[in-house]
Amino acid sequence: MQALLLLAGRSRRFWPLNEKTLFPICGKTLLEHQIDRLRAAGLKHITLVGGAHNLTEAKHLTGLTGVLQKDLDLGMRGALLVALPKIRADEPVLIVSGNDVVDSEAYALVMQKAKKGDGAVLAKKMKAYFPGGYLTMKGARISGIVEKPKPGSEPSKLVTIVAHVHNDPRSLLASLKHVRPKRDDGYELALAELFATKRYAAAPYEGVWRAVKYPWHMVPLLETLLLGIERPFVGENVSIHPSAVVDGNVVLGDGVRILPHATIVGPCVIGSGTIVGNNALVRASSIGNNCVIGYGTEVKGSVLGHDVWTHMTYLGESVVGNNVSFGGGCITGNLRLDEGMISSAFDGDRIDTGLTKLGCIVGEGCRLGIHVSLQPGVNIGAGSFVSSAVVVGTDVPDGSFVTMKGGEMHVRKNRTTTNAASKRSNFRSAIST
Repeated sequence: MQALLLLAGRSRRFWPLNEKTLFPICGKTLLEHQIDRLRAAGLKHITLVGGAHNLTEAKHLTGLTGVLQKDLDLGMRGALLVALPKIRADEPVLIVSGNDVVDSEAYALVMQKAKKGDGAVLAKKMKAYFPGGYLTMKGARISGIVEKPKPGSEPSKLVTIVAHVHNDPRSLLASLKHVRPKRDDGYELALAELFATKRYAAAPYEGVWRAVKYPWHMVPLLETLLLGIERPFVGENVSIHPSAVVDGNVVLGDGVRILPHATIVGPCVIGSGTIVGNNALVRASSIGNNCVIGYGTEVKGSVLGHDVWTHMTYLGESVVGNNVSFGGGCITGNLRLDEGMISSAFDGDRIDTGLTKLGCIVGEGCRLGIHVSLQPGVNIGAGSFVSSAVVVGTDVPDGSFVTMKGGEMHVRKNRTTTNAASKRSNFRSAIST
């Protein structure tokens, strides 16, 4: 069995963060976590299908071969039209979406199901309505997919996950060439052709499924990945002060320094070169490399990228990009006053996140001044500066400078560029051991 891992999406919905497949979480990128799960299922021949925006870095990071999809507007159909001719035509192929994280057992399940016919589709057995593609069945055979039916009219309880096995890649390629899509549904039209003439089985799956499309999806994904940490790990040249507390399944990368009276409660992952300062508390979180979790900071249930700096900061259920600095006293609100569901904005629309606890999403290269307050679910665009004492209640576009005047947010273009993280080495050297 060979696998095609589809990564060419532009990650537009992942704003204000960058390319999601390369975002760090629990010591690895999302891409590396997916590859680990594919390999655990026995897949050795994995080919990446990416775009100009991510394929070079993905290949460098993983050492895998890759296929470039030039026209990203063609979606999955475009990806497969360029990738299928470059793999073996006489060997079954597993097609996997870079958006979906499932257990390795899920891949083994769909591959096993495919042995009795022409292919198989992994499908999550849903207990409640989900706005996805539902399988229609004729006995044990898939007859079609109904996209986002109205609640109560679902044809089954099986929602498709893009982990599909095609035993004959040539037939799939022929159908992809034959269909004439009018929108981004070419792959779905090809599936409909195949379902009409061939025998595809459903592989019902009841395990973990994390679909990563929006940045807040990293919060439930974090919970899943942390559950996979079964024992503590301490890297080389780690320094832990005798008065510090490291409790539970905590992973400490090389060169981590834990200063006096700091507390880390597992499961947690602390990246290489990170400093956890005096009286700081980190719990159930993923911290990237070379971060400084400064004095009096609490980080809870959050995902921080590399080179993130805090000082007397509270970050709850938040997702922070690389090279971000929080001034003293920055606070995120992560719970509505009515304790209801938190929404977040994308393209001018409010979207229900499905979370009752969600802090802020901060893009790469941001600087926040002292005493900045962030309301639940707000997004701060990459390269933005937020001045002191601002209450951020609405989203901030990329490259903005935000101030507070007369009790209202004022946003203008940021004329200042963020320094590279490497230029902060003088600040790191001043931190006491």
